[in-house]
Amino acid sequence: MGPMTAASTGFQVPIIDISPYIRNGDPADRAVVAAKVDAAAGSVGFMQIVGHEIPSAVIEEFTAVMDDFFALPLEVKKAYRTPPEINRGYAPPRSESLSLSLGVEQADRMNDFFEAFNVGVEAREYPDLALPEDHYAANTWPAVDHFEAAVSAYFAEARRVAHTLTRIFADALDLPADFFEGFTDHSLDVLRMNNYALPPGEFELDGELTGMGEHTDYGIVTVLWADQVKGLQVLDRQGRWHDVSPEDGALLINLGDLMARWTNERWMSTLHRVKPPIVDGSIERRRSAAYFHDGNIDAMIATLPSCVGAGSRYSPITVGEHIGAKLAGSRAGRPNPYAQREAERVRHAMRRGLGQQ
Repeated sequence: MGPMTAASTGFQVPIIDISPYIRNGDPADRAVVAAKVDAAAGSVGFMQIVGHEIPSAVIEEFTAVMDDFFALPLEVKKAYRTPPEINRGYAPPRSESLSLSLGVEQADRMNDFFEAFNVGVEAREYPDLALPEDHYAANTWPAVDHFEAAVSAYFAEARRVAHTLTRIFADALDLPADFFEGFTDHSLDVLRMNNYALPPGEFELDGELTGMGEHTDYGIVTVLWADQVKGLQVLDRQGRWHDVSPEDGALLINLGDLMARWTNERWMSTLHRVKPPIVDGSIERRRSAAYFHDGNIDAMIATLPSCVGAGSRYSPITVGEHIGAKLAGSRAGRPNPYAQREAERVRHAMRRGLGQQ
């Protein structure tokens, strides 16, 4: 099993076996893993991991109940909508413009033709902390057999993997092993289930069909389960888009904007998008589930001392300020005032004709 490559450009998303960390293996073996993660984070911003030891039965049960929910009639699913500022429940097609999470005004050029269902960490999980109910909202569980149990089981596994990854990050960045624990011990985590299987003719197109517009992820790290169906595309540093799909049993991992801030862009949050394949006028079925590990809402993110160099590119910001502005952009339609650097990357891509096949 080798890495995904594009021979003409040398682009690749490396495969990394993290089992030395999962099994608390030999320090030398863990050091090799950390070095591979550091190299991938600094060059591609994406990697795929194996050896995560999420049981296949957990994934199978999770994807089955996800399918059961998305198979419900649209009007039934809409009963599970929440207000835009509550990152929970059902998001119907065309309800989000992810470009606005970056502060990019031209949202009318993209149509986000996916539906999603979100669950996340609840305030009641931490009764001793006065966590805000809007960010740590109670989950909305649909009346689908085994949905809550199967989704919760996968959520717990993805959470375990995310915390393992931050331990790897600490080693890769020459930080104390528990460095990130103080920033993530009540982390604002969300699992977002996506479906790209909309029937043809349901919507009148007023622009280019886009499954999910180009965007960076918001937080620390994203753990993505995805079908092996073409659609996800990653932008390389030369301004070219590349198709990415996981190897058998692998999870795709990418860094969020908070990690780019922390590392002063030693590591990058990479622009990516979803282009749903059109076959005979229909969107080919594609599913994904992204676990966003975003950090404690009250944590202050400032450039790591080892990454300051000649000076920090970013001013300190709390996780809550950062995530709140991102969600206001994508879900409530308000441009993000904190995303100037990220937005300029998108505008630069647009100027070079990106966003087109």
